[in-house]
Amino acid sequence: MEQKPKKIKKPRGKARLLEGKCIACGARCQMSCPVDAIEMNDKEEPVIDAGKCIGCTKCVKACPADALEMFFTPEEQALLKELEAQGAAAEADEPEAESKPAAAAGGAESNISLWKGVWVFIEQFEGHAHDVSWELLGKGRILADDLGVELAAFVLGENVKNLAQESFGYGADKAYCMESPVLKHYRTESYLRGTVDLVNKFKPEILLMGATGLGRDLAGAVATDLKTGLTADCTQLDIDKKMRILEQTRPAFGGNIMATILTETRRPQMASVRPHVMPKPEFQQGRSGVLIEEPFTMQEDDIAAKVVEIIKASKENAVNINAAKILVSGGRGMLSKENFARLQELADLIGGVVSGSRCAFDEGWIEHARQVGQTGKTVHPKLYIACAISGAIQHLVGMQDSEYIIAINKDKSAPIFEVAHLGIVGDVFEIIPDLIEKIKQSGAKIVA
Repeated sequence: MEQKPKKIKKPRGKARLLEGKCIACGARCQMSCPVDAIEMNDKEEPVIDAGKCIGCTKCVKACPADALEMFFTPEEQALLKELEAQGAAAEADEPEAESKPAAAAGGAESNISLWKGVWVFIEQFEGHAHDVSWELLGKGRILADDLGVELAAFVLGENVKNLAQESFGYGADKAYCMESPVLKHYRTESYLRGTVDLVNKFKPEILLMGATGLGRDLAGAVATDLKTGLTADCTQLDIDKKMRILEQTRPAFGGNIMATILTETRRPQMASVRPHVMPKPEFQQGRSGVLIEEPFTMQEDDIAAKVVEIIKASKENAVNINAAKILVSGGRGMLSKENFARLQELADLIGGVVSGSRCAFDEGWIEHARQVGQTGKTVHPKLYIACAISGAIQHLVGMQDSEYIIAINKDKSAPIFEVAHLGIVGDVFEIIPDLIEKIKQSGAKIVA
């Protein structure tokens, strides 16, 4: 029997650092290494353990400054030349760290190039879209333009084709619509299946959802099914144009720092954003796009959960600080619930609504519906008056985009003054009564 020639293994080489090119980007190479072969020195430069390196090239691909390269020994270079001369199709052995088969859903690293486009989920209830959907389309338009790809909206429900058409006016190039009586009311199982089917078929590289009650539930379920990453409650979204990757920024470690998170090896890249964090774009009348209708195959009997009755919460005495044009907000320095009566008096005079910080909520001085900040609501009033609020980052992320901010605090170094347009250093219990009295004496009427 004729013996087949032994197949030559293609050398993989080792990664090495090019002198003077590292920009200390934050250890992206170290995070990408599947075998912990990279440590960072005091200069935040990578130190590569050649004995551990498996030549997978992940660190080279992750480096934004092209500061890493693959190095081959003279013997390996000779083998490469021999393979090239023979026209061999030899492939490198799969290292142990990469030996697992790629998951069908979510996309393996080798197939990342197949995923294109930015998608926004149009959340709706009884045929009415949530404003966060249009806000995300505005941001999605910027992201799609930076990547040079299409922006698409997708909507699930019954008789919701009009929302797909409306999405074109807010910047979408394409709209995917999935209609069925089964999708009339939101249920995790049905909306999860519809979303995953759409994503697996059309492969968007970025998927954005509102961080609402519905959106949080759906986003988590979708990310789990697709085996991809999800960054929740983002306050900023940008594109790293060199790496073509979504930079997802959100508060971390209890809100003490802002972390930028990357989903480097899975697709789609998923992020959720709370309502009113992103500005809502102007509707462009007459703008059109491509509408794609997709069938939904699940039947009612396939879904365990049933909607028996929908009971709407009473709007009587309800507070909606998101809609307020003027907010008078109090913090820990107000000292008691009784002192919030002064803020209410000021708010009544100027047509505003009383709100507060997390400290005020934790102390029981305000209800949760009035809380501004990371664990409360994000607001964009025309005027925000911060009374005795120090300005922790958890609070700032919820109000820093207000059109005009007045801060009153006796601590001149309070962080709130860094975002305020007008800062007043003094005792809030002296300044607020004086302000109320001046407004009463002037007889002025303030229209928000």
